[in-house]
Amino acid sequence: MDEFQDHELHHIDHPLYEILRSEDIKAFNAEKAKLSEQNELPSFAHGDFRGLDLRGLDAKGLDFRHAYFRGTDLRGIDFSKSRVEGASIASAKISGCYFPHRLEADEIVMSLNHGTRMRYALLPK
Repeated sequence: MDEFQDHELHHIDHPLYEILRSEDIKAFNAEKAKLSEQNELPSFAHGDFRGLDLRGLDAKGLDFRHAYFRGTDLRGIDFSKSRVEGASIASAKISGCYFPHRLEADEIVMSLNHGTRMRYALLPK
């Protein structure tokens, strides 16, 4: 369970977060690859990514639950193997994004247009 409330953003104390916040995507992807091999990726849950240009980001395996992406350039990012439940993408650029299959189109549109938090669809039993 998260130690933060769903609506709270926080600064993540990890060098990989700082690289991402500086928009150095090439350096981020290189460092992420190293940490992935060691199975030591940090969580970016509740992270603040407002207004950043994250094009080219390798999002596979990243935890962006409850993150805030208002006005962020996310074009072309494959989030299909990422955790984005509870994230908000208000006014973000999402052309070419690939979202997890459990995230329905209506949820994406509501978040994009109104800033709602995206909810995963329930899987049938």
